Amino acid sequence: MKHFTGVVSAVCPHDCPDTCSLRVSVEDGKAIKVSGNPDHPPTNGVLCTKVSRYTERTYHRDRLTQPMRRVGAKGEGRFEPISWDEALKLAAERLAPIAARAPEAILPYSYAGTMGLVQAESVARFFHKLGASLLDRTICASAGAAGLKYTYGASVGMHVEQFENSKLILIWGSNPIVSSVHFWTRAQEARRRGAKLIAIDPYRSLTAEKCDQHIALKPGTDGALALAMIHVLTQEQLIDADYIARYTVGFDELRARAALYDPARAAAICGIPEDVIVALAREYGTTKPAAIRLNYGMQRSRGGGNAVRAVACLPSLTGAWRDPAGGLLLSSSGFIPVDSVSLARPDLMPGWPSRQPRTINMSAIGDALCHPGDDTFGPKVEALIVYNSNPVAVAPDSVRVAQGFVREDLFTIVLEHFQTDTADYADLLLPATTQLEHFDVHKAYGHTYLMVNRQAIEPIGEARPNTEIFRGIARAMGLDEPALYETDEQIAESAFDWTHPALRGGSHEKLMHDGWIKARIPDAPFAEGGFPTPSGKCEFFSKRLLAEGLDPVPDYLAPHESSERDPLLAERYPLAMISPPARNFLNSSFVNVDSLRSPIGEPRLDIHPHDAAYRQIADGQRVRVFNDRGSLELTARVTDRAREGVVVGLSIWWKKLAADRRNTNQLTAQALTDLGRAATFYDCLVDVAAA
Repeated sequence: MKHFTGVVSAVCPHDCPDTCSLRVSVEDGKAIKVSGNPDHPPTNGVLCTKVSRYTERTYHRDRLTQPMRRVGAKGEGRFEPISWDEALKLAAERLAPIAARAPEAILPYSYAGTMGLVQAESVARFFHKLGASLLDRTICASAGAAGLKYTYGASVGMHVEQFENSKLILIWGSNPIVSSVHFWTRAQEARRRGAKLIAIDPYRSLTAEKCDQHIALKPGTDGALALAMIHVLTQEQLIDADYIARYTVGFDELRARAALYDPARAAAICGIPEDVIVALAREYGTTKPAAIRLNYGMQRSRGGGNAVRAVACLPSLTGAWRDPAGGLLLSSSGFIPVDSVSLARPDLMPGWPSRQPRTINMSAIGDALCHPGDDTFGPKVEALIVYNSNPVAVAPDSVRVAQGFVREDLFTIVLEHFQTDTADYADLLLPATTQLEHFDVHKAYGHTYLMVNRQAIEPIGEARPNTEIFRGIARAMGLDEPALYETDEQIAESAFDWTHPALRGGSHEKLMHDGWIKARIPDAPFAEGGFPTPSGKCEFFSKRLLAEGLDPVPDYLAPHESSERDPLLAERYPLAMISPPARNFLNSSFVNVDSLRSPIGEPRLDIHPHDAAYRQIADGQRVRVFNDRGSLELTARVTDRAREGVVVGLSIWWKKLAADRRNTNQLTAQALTDLGRAATFYDCLVDVAAA
């Protein structure tokens, strides 16, 4: 491989529904170009701007290439290089006594820096063997996933390829030009064929600008809009009574709930005209086939799970599922039968399955790290191992997060490609490989292909794959469990359940040979019901929610921080802030790639002209954005892209690359959603003043 020349098939590992197939051109052992694979149907030869620059990231001047030990104060980012033997010895010496005395005092923290089943999901077996605390991985999608689970039974939906045949597409809480370029390509094709595109988003995003209509509702009010649409659909009989009778449960209860949300009431809640709601419902109810592309932006407030449930009811009310180009897509990941037990090996946990370690919610990591420990919480967190994530930058309530990370009695290991904001707090910093330097297998959550990532180049410097790093720590700790030493190839062999009907005719050997396999999912998967719920139907009324003591029917829940819930707070901080991704960033990935950051220039705050004039703020002026949790300085961009009463801070910047070394998570809260216990990044009140 050191002197290899040729083209290698790989997979984009990042947190995006498209999960593209890559072609990596290699000359004399060096990757010189990454392009989209034209033979892979969802990718079709196209990559986003970010991943097309992947070689810049891989060979970046700041790549971590050797293990390092902290020599300065936590947060200063001062380290000295050490050997791998020294690094693994240090990790073992610090972790072993904690594991022997109080294993739950060890906490893993990871998310989707890579979405590979080998380099991400299989690593859990190491922590399970120790008996470490479990991590509730809620920071992105768990509210939406819960909403789908209680309505459809799993994260399932339309095939992305079918959107080009739709006649109406609601792009709801999504900016696919930034976050799902291959869906956007298909939506544009549908428009060329006569379809209408409607964006539902508090912000006039790049996508909303290019749609036929933009409905700019208040953040966190999507559930009220969906229920008002249901109100109109049922009142005007724009429903498919046969589909409802055959393939749904709870219609009467849903209709009664929606009766409480007439268009006038919803208009007042959402801050949009009543006639817009009525017209939207009528258009959705009379256009065949109609499709909804839902995304996670709209579930990042208190009522996010219920809002997803309400929107997810719409295709079953109108019978949109009868047509392959009708229905809804939030995530398709539930179609793919991943063998999570074989990957993560929960059976290695002491006392499993009758007893499991405590679970800590990653969206409240600030409070968890600052907790002194007690009989209710359990032992204080004494060791933290971070991989595939950058919590000091991306977790909510960043001031509190930093207070936890700066603790001198907390031993922190960080596996990383670069010295991120989180890496600056590490006691031990370990260099990890990028996607071009290791092997992995993947599923997607925006299409239904299983895929293989083949190693294209040798690791840069002394970087090692996540799996190899944890094998090394296990070996240094003297752990003798054979599962901890399986090779990446052995792990991949057990990643999927090949006995599942969706993989009929496939095998691990075929996947390795072909590079990808499409799951066997019907073009119109729910044309005749068959939802993976307990009833086999779309559940407007969920008995499972009722059994958990929760409302079984979707409802609108006002944001934690709103005039409805806390009028005094709203009086002090009258502006709602949302912080969606900047076009060239993916969460905090790619922020340090010069060619991607330089077009953006600096962190900015979009503010409506009326809100700016009231505060005597001019375009281009430095402003202070603040609430009780913190503050930061941004450059104001006065624009009606932000609706009145809403400010938008495109994110997520590394703090160290901002002028004031802060980002928007200084202001976000650790409060959780109604379902899924997810982060509420877009449930945030602030005010703005001249800096």
